[in-house]
Amino acid sequence: MDPAHRARVEKSLKRKLDARCSLFVLIYILNYLDRNNIASARLKGLQTDLNLDDTQYATCLSILYVGYILMQVPSNMFINRIERPSLYISCAMLLWGLISTLSGNTYNFTGMVLVRFFLGFVEAAFLPGALLIQSKWYTRKELTTRNAILFCGNIISNAFSALVGAGVLSNMQGVLGHAAWRWLFWIEGAITMFIAITAAFILPDLPHNSRGFTAEELEVAQLRMIEDVGEADVDGANQGVFDGLIMAVKDVKIYLMMLTFTAYVVGLSFNAFFPTLTGTLGFDYVPTLLMSSPPWAFSCIVSLLNAWHADRTQEKFWHITGPIIGGIVGFVISMSTLNVAARYVALFLQASAYAGFIVFYSWISSSFPRPPAKRAVAIALINAFSQLGNVAGSYVWNLKENGYRKSYGIVTAMFGLTIIGCLAFRAILADLNRKLEEGERAWETQPDVTARTAEMEHMDSPDEALRMQKGFRYLV
Repeated sequence: MDPAHRARVEKSLKRKLDARCSLFVLIYILNYLDRNNIASARLKGLQTDLNLDDTQYATCLSILYVGYILMQVPSNMFINRIERPSLYISCAMLLWGLISTLSGNTYNFTGMVLVRFFLGFVEAAFLPGALLIQSKWYTRKELTTRNAILFCGNIISNAFSALVGAGVLSNMQGVLGHAAWRWLFWIEGAITMFIAITAAFILPDLPHNSRGFTAEELEVAQLRMIEDVGEADVDGANQGVFDGLIMAVKDVKIYLMMLTFTAYVVGLSFNAFFPTLTGTLGFDYVPTLLMSSPPWAFSCIVSLLNAWHADRTQEKFWHITGPIIGGIVGFVISMSTLNVAARYVALFLQASAYAGFIVFYSWISSSFPRPPAKRAVAIALINAFSQLGNVAGSYVWNLKENGYRKSYGIVTAMFGLTIIGCLAFRAILADLNRKLEEGERAWETQPDVTARTAEMEHMDSPDEALRMQKGFRYLV
């Protein structure tokens, strides 16, 4: 295939792929709406109607992440081995939409806890699965921006949920004899189930078998992934079901990322309480919900620009820690003053901390490039463990004194730990890059001796990159 024709085919491929993967954004919006609409419902009587105290309400929030944690790794191990991941994600979406509607049929603490547990259990299939699918199609130079577009679904949902919540909670109270917060769950769950059906026909599968692409486009899709890291994005023919898991648990990088990402998630735990934090400004519930939206719209813009620049420069560390530092400034402002204008500006800075969160996810994919079985487990394992941060974060915001000053102190400390963890991870990758460079220089001067040495030193290394073709480097 001549270069000019290849360029035309690749452009057509990416145009189709971007269009189909854009549905992930809508699915992620619905994923977070179904998960976080309980925060809006709380403002219109859910906690009172179900007779929940603050600890029980926090448990209803945190129990979702227990199911989420349990299912992520098995789900991604499964989705990495099937030929039609689009159907798997669609079926999971249909099921979580149904479970979400059942939230509107609960009447006590036990019922809500059970619904929230199974909601998390089923929702666990989506995010790691979507990240894995995108990592099978997009190169490392493209992935951060595409992940940013995906995560805009998360960010938009924070803004959109407030607007939907304001509309439903203001106009549906008492309709057919039901509380408005129950209608919120029913309406959003029904929308999710409708979109799930369309997703089965739109989402892409794999670069070798996806429908809607020409044979040339699929050939180029596979070639792009080989050229990206010097190795085909396929598992070995004799690789067992649990080989990816075994490779992952042997790699020390995963444990550092698990701890660092968990600290980051605790720091971002204000997300589930954002309407409540906006409520500290002293406005009624409808203005509070409406004022919750602009900070997330701002965060979406910052995230897209940050991800685009990260892809353009192929740099990760500062594109993660920069937004975190902005979030810390927002936390400090919230702890330091009760001025309404200053605290509202602080909410914008806090929401923009999500920009680094998005780059962190692409850092995971690029730091465990091959084989895909290991990458699938790495994405799921790090993401699943980090949900412990959401469990802890559910209780961080029980400290209401002085405008949640103690809570802000905790999340500030967690962001500090995140920066330290990112610095350590960057040092590890820089050291691995140095070894790769030394190996290439040695190969050029003494290829026979180097070949024998590499075979002895690297074939058992947990870092598969040390065995890849010349030119591969980790992104730091």
